[in-house]
Amino acid sequence: MTVWIDTHCHLDAREFCSDVLAMRARAAARGVAHCVLPAVQVANFAAVRELAHQFGDSYALGIHPLCVPQAVDADLAALDTELALRQADPRLVAVGEIGLDYFVPELLQSPLRERQEFFYREQLKLARRHGLPVILHVRRSADRLLKALRDLAGPDGLWRGIAHAFNGSEVQATQFVALGFKLGFGGAVTFERALQLRRLAATLPLDAIVLETDAPDIPPHWLYKTAQQRAAGAPQGRNEPAELPRIAQVVADLRGMGLADLAQATTRNAMAALPRLGALL
Repeated sequence: MTVWIDTHCHLDAREFCSDVLAMRARAAARGVAHCVLPAVQVANFAAVRELAHQFGDSYALGIHPLCVPQAVDADLAALDTELALRQADPRLVAVGEIGLDYFVPELLQSPLRERQEFFYREQLKLARRHGLPVILHVRRSADRLLKALRDLAGPDGLWRGIAHAFNGSEVQATQFVALGFKLGFGGAVTFERALQLRRLAATLPLDAIVLETDAPDIPPHWLYKTAQQRAAGAPQGRNEPAELPRIAQVVADLRGMGLADLAQATTRNAMAALPRLGALL
């Protein structure tokens, strides 16, 4: 069976609380051998760690930019403490999900814009201190993310990690890759109208790409219902890691390559981005 790594999914989300065992089993039956579970706030650090151990997956710890409005400075100290406490846990593979979100209007306004940047930079420093890669949230914020990465880079100027759900320009993609990042592609690439994203999936160097679902978010086109359809009573399909092979088929078709070859390459890329995965797989 072709084997896949879902490099970004939220198995601790409330959408999965009633059937997480069956949901993870469905993914495994379709060849999704490993999932990376990023935290989004201090309150779910324990949940992602416990799920990762339960299913033989891995986890990341961080404070998501959408959670910054509720976060306090002490949360950064709590993250630092938890990263130190779990340093020897092989299933802790990154600091994440961290980053900047310039899509939500209120997060663009002071003081939350500056607050986001403070949390992002402080978490980059923690990743450096603890020797871990980072998993980045990139939404209309690529240039500011890149600036901080350059400002806080180590002596070699490089990082390890993943720019999750990447949807920037070709120039921005090239800059992330040059800094050492892999770019995460998921459900958004399945929409035919996503012309730029599909072009990137087709033309970026193969060693730049990893695959993800961001489940339960970013459903692929076959699960998505428009607002009009939802108003008419059609339920929104639930995204889950079992969708990854079908998403991968879209990427393979765009690149004109075999599915097994894509699986091998993206698995290799995920292990390069998150080196602790190698021992787990």
